[in-house]
Amino acid sequence: MNPRSAPLAAMAAMCAIWGYSWILMKIALRHAHPFDFAAERLVLGSLLLFAIIAATGRRLTLSRYRMAIVLGFVQVGAFVMLTHFALLSAGPGKTSVLTYTMPFWMIVFAHLLIGERMRGAQWVSVALAFAGLVLIVSPWRLTSLEASLLAVAAGAVWALAAVMSKRWPTKDAEPLTFTAWQLAFGSIPLVLLSVFHPHEPPRWNGEYAVALAYSTVFATAGGWWLWTYVLSHAPAGVTGLNTLAIPVIAVIASWLQLGERPPPHELFGMALIGVALALLAALGLRRPVATPVD
Repeated sequence: MNPRSAPLAAMAAMCAIWGYSWILMKIALRHAHPFDFAAERLVLGSLLLFAIIAATGRRLTLSRYRMAIVLGFVQVGAFVMLTHFALLSAGPGKTSVLTYTMPFWMIVFAHLLIGERMRGAQWVSVALAFAGLVLIVSPWRLTSLEASLLAVAAGAVWALAAVMSKRWPTKDAEPLTFTAWQLAFGSIPLVLLSVFHPHEPPRWNGEYAVALAYSTVFATAGGWWLWTYVLSHAPAGVTGLNTLAIPVIAVIASWLQLGERPPPHELFGMALIGVALALLAALGLRRPVATPVD
């Protein structure tokens, strides 16, 4: 494959996998507590990647583990837990749209942590995204407030982790090995919560097995590896632009498969956020890129 087209192919695969994964996660949580499902998919996903690494003769260890530990706990552990809890009481379409405000939150954290300043047009996108968030969170409908805030928090956590990885890059780490260790470290708090938090055990059946298998092989092992690869080989603006396809796929799939049609004000809020994120991505594409974001 052409080296230039490989990151684009990886982004397309990642968007398709993660977009549909929201539907499978919603289905899985019908049969299992979020702690159990999250722990199972992360542990199995990391074991799958370690098996692939060993089978292909790659190096199993990292030269440094600090960022694998930090990103494991923040980008994987906290992010997965927040999204799973949000899905318990909200549809996958709405949850995914709120979660993928990640580029919007990246502006805030990049300004605070690495001194990147916002330009005039970026403030327009901030205002649009905020208006969209208000419409989707629907503070006048308290039943949706908790799930909406959890999804927004997941996007903020993901953005924080992305900025941290930009400040402390891991250029010497092989993406597959780094992803395996990241998943392994991220699974630790969720395994502990699964074991010690009192709740009903998973109800195993065919539907849950299929959802867990997809989440383990494709969304967890494959998806996070693709994300690590894309961050290492594609400009930030291109990456941000392509992640906008993920909630679009999730909303369409949720509408078709689960019949979860958003009300008009939420659709309008999603549209505002989409415009805001597209504007951010377009501004990123206009910037000269010196080196790929790690």
